[in-house]
Amino acid sequence: MKDFVELFRIIDSTTKTNSKIDALVAYFGKINDSDRLWTVAIFSKKRPPRAVKTTLLRKWAREAANLPQWLFEETYHIVGDLAETISLLIPKSKEKREFSLSQIIEELIDLKSKDDDYKKTFILDKWNHMTNAERFVFNKLITGGFRVGVSQKTIVNALSKFLGIDQNTIAHRLMGNWTPSTVTWHSLIEKPGKGETQSKPYPFYLAYALDIDINDIGDPQEWSTEWKWDGIRGQVIKREGQIFIWSRGEDLMTDKFPEFSNLINEKEDDFVIDGEIIPMINQVPLDFSVLQTRIGRKTITKKHLTEAPIYLIAYDLLEYNSIDIRDRPLVERRLLLQNLVEGLSSNSNIIFSKDITFHSWQKLTEIRETARQNNAEGLMLKLKNSEYKVGRKKGEWWKWKVDPMEIDAVMLYAQRGHGRRANLYSDFTFAVWDGDNLVPFAKAYSGLTDAEFKEITAFVKKNTREKFGPVSSVKPELVFTIAFEGIAVSTRHKSGIALRFPRIKRWRKDKSADEADSLDTLKGFLE
Repeated sequence: MKDFVELFRIIDSTTKTNSKIDALVAYFGKINDSDRLWTVAIFSKKRPPRAVKTTLLRKWAREAANLPQWLFEETYHIVGDLAETISLLIPKSKEKREFSLSQIIEELIDLKSKDDDYKKTFILDKWNHMTNAERFVFNKLITGGFRVGVSQKTIVNALSKFLGIDQNTIAHRLMGNWTPSTVTWHSLIEKPGKGETQSKPYPFYLAYALDIDINDIGDPQEWSTEWKWDGIRGQVIKREGQIFIWSRGEDLMTDKFPEFSNLINEKEDDFVIDGEIIPMINQVPLDFSVLQTRIGRKTITKKHLTEAPIYLIAYDLLEYNSIDIRDRPLVERRLLLQNLVEGLSSNSNIIFSKDITFHSWQKLTEIRETARQNNAEGLMLKLKNSEYKVGRKKGEWWKWKVDPMEIDAVMLYAQRGHGRRANLYSDFTFAVWDGDNLVPFAKAYSGLTDAEFKEITAFVKKNTREKFGPVSSVKPELVFTIAFEGIAVSTRHKSGIALRFPRIKRWRKDKSADEADSLDTLKGFLE
């Protein structure tokens, strides 16, 4: 455990990727296979489920520190992190013990089935025999709030360097529905067997947002262009008579989308198709909010299948009849994909994503402006000779979205942030005018500089009207431009609408509250 705590300290204290990779490589060389596997799982967001409620942790920590609730809570709001607050407030331990990472996690997994008295005894015993640094990381493991600056790509690069295996192979081996309880280090990383790879998706190739002039990317004839749809990026896998549906976030969603079960009855071809999972009726894509009605359901009813039927808009073919074809040119993969999809039956719910025909960047620019009329977010641009790579690469695939919609709104509520923004108000609720009343319609917390957050924090402290726990109601004076990607009718929101990806675009210091937009203006985007 002390090695993992030291690794955490090093990674948390640097922003240099190479330093993080070197620290991981050195760490992997010191520990056993079981700790290696759990380390990879933790940084790959495959942590064990939370064993103890945070309300209980706060209660036990207050008792151990002999603090009144108000003082503990006030300290928590200042520190901004529960795990750190607990580690700092509990008296220092007098007797240290050695724990391995895998031992701690396996005990936490077992703890989930125990009663609260047993959990309290276990937690207090660990706190009383750990250093402050060990307590901090231990608390992170308990609460599941294990956020540290290590991306999946960093883990892949570190494992590649440690094992001498190429990065693409490592990235593929880490995909799928594995946990350290179901695999070993050897079977997952060093030498996976065929049975363990049957359901595995491939790492997704991700595009960068186009950040240069469209005329600077080359000859238009070298590029393939499709609509960019607003759904869930996913892979549909058909291997040896079984169907698997994976999201880009590595969630196995086969049961969520029974529409694709018919693929089992298709001809013998096995395949892995990359595309966008979206709801459609009569070939018309529905709003993302309709897709959300399917994602959160444990049981899919006939009503769901009727009101939100799911399709895959097929972009790319990654594997065909057990052969990985990702290194073939895009045009070759898409020709195979088109022939494959056209050979499927009409109830396969897979639709080939057709190329958009254009002869100049000016013409494509005009086409892009019609994206919203086609229920699309914009365009995807891909070099015709590009391979299907791993992760986010720049230069061969671009996403060219239409400009976001914007509305000027008044800040009504503010809440402190977490981590390095624990002392700043950085989470805000915004409202627009409905007659003489301000109606809340969105929350946002990104888009401002640290200096602006500090200035707004000073305003909130001076102009707070009421407090509702950590939330402050403020004098409605500050106006901000809110950008968003989509809008839909919502019965769950007081305003009657829900926004997709709202964020703060700018602080409108030049506008007073009465110059903010109205609810009618906001609803006008629905038309």
